[in-house]
Amino acid sequence: MSLALLGHAVAGENWPEFRGPTADGHSDSIGLPTTWSETENIAWKTPISGKGWSSPVVWGKQIWVTTATEDGKTLTAFCVDRDTGSVIHELPLFTVEKPSYIDPFNSYASSTPVIEAGFVYLSWGSYGTACVGTTSGQMHWVRRDLLCEHFRGAGSSPILHGELLIQHYDGFDYQYVIALDKRTGKTVWKTDRPTDFGTDNGDIKKAYATPIVITVNEKEQLISPTSKGIFGYDVQTGAEIWRVTFDPFSTPARPLYHDGVLIFSAGFSKGVLFAVRPDGQGDVTETHIVWKEEKSMPSKPSPLLVDGLIYTIEDQGVAMCLEEQTGQTVWKARLGGNYSASPVSADGKLYFLSEEGKVSVVSPGREYKLLAENSLPDGFMASPAVAGKALYLRTRTALYRVETK
Repeated sequence: MSLALLGHAVAGENWPEFRGPTADGHSDSIGLPTTWSETENIAWKTPISGKGWSSPVVWGKQIWVTTATEDGKTLTAFCVDRDTGSVIHELPLFTVEKPSYIDPFNSYASSTPVIEAGFVYLSWGSYGTACVGTTSGQMHWVRRDLLCEHFRGAGSSPILHGELLIQHYDGFDYQYVIALDKRTGKTVWKTDRPTDFGTDNGDIKKAYATPIVITVNEKEQLISPTSKGIFGYDVQTGAEIWRVTFDPFSTPARPLYHDGVLIFSAGFSKGVLFAVRPDGQGDVTETHIVWKEEKSMPSKPSPLLVDGLIYTIEDQGVAMCLEEQTGQTVWKARLGGNYSASPVSADGKLYFLSEEGKVSVVSPGREYKLLAENSLPDGFMASPAVAGKALYLRTRTALYRVETK
């Protein structure tokens, strides 16, 4: 299984980026809680001011999240002590005189940071990206010149690969992928998206996805979903290798890669799940789509893959299990509620977090089995992090360490 591992990250102890150390929502942690509430199995709870949907990242004894004021004029990074929940750093890194409009459903701080030993990389899209020392809290470099009118708000998260920091800027006006030198912030390469989206509507051209890095035929590829297409780029140069185009637009989900096939959900509002082979050259739309499924598929939550079965949660609360090789439905269950957070797999359990605050704990397998339902106030927009024997859950107002006492 792919994916870009970050330096010396240990899957059970660190959660360094959106969807974890293997970029697919998996953790090898054991001893995680199955049940909790506001008064049960909570090690600590730390209020996070402002409005931000970015997921927590964990490295060593630190947890980082981003936030913003409701009006988007102040953009802040929080660093929380993993053991105690106390705030180590509260860093108002950027001010924005006239923030652009965002959809009220989104926040000005929806891009998840990425962290490694000594440094955390924090992004608010076109408003600013910064490299910050995790001990000192000092900025090592800043980029505020990466133009993009996100219009409804940014959502793509940065990733690290070797010496590169890579991020999507798929906006109303500009659509491109950029790789920066992680130590200096200088541009290494920049690749523009195709200009023909089949529409002049910039709203249709936007996307919110986060890429992955895979190896195909001994060559590394950046797998980069966007609106109306997914691309394979040479990760070192940004040169296009292949593309698959489709009708769904404004893709938010992060892809998976296993056994030579990419699994990804495309489309906002109504998702379509695709399986695609990434071993072609040029436009391979007619030849490399293995299967696709359009019924009850998610747009915002990314899929999970466990032991040959794919698990999805539709935005309106329908969970599904599908066969990896065929896309055939194994089971379907209505969990209830609405969903934006991506689920995680850990300790032999699947965790699905709703916008209303319910967490459904499900056993993986060919038969649907609900193990528990838990609830925390204020609901979830951010995806969870897993490290050690704890879940780190960010609600709309607070960060929790959930651990069996």
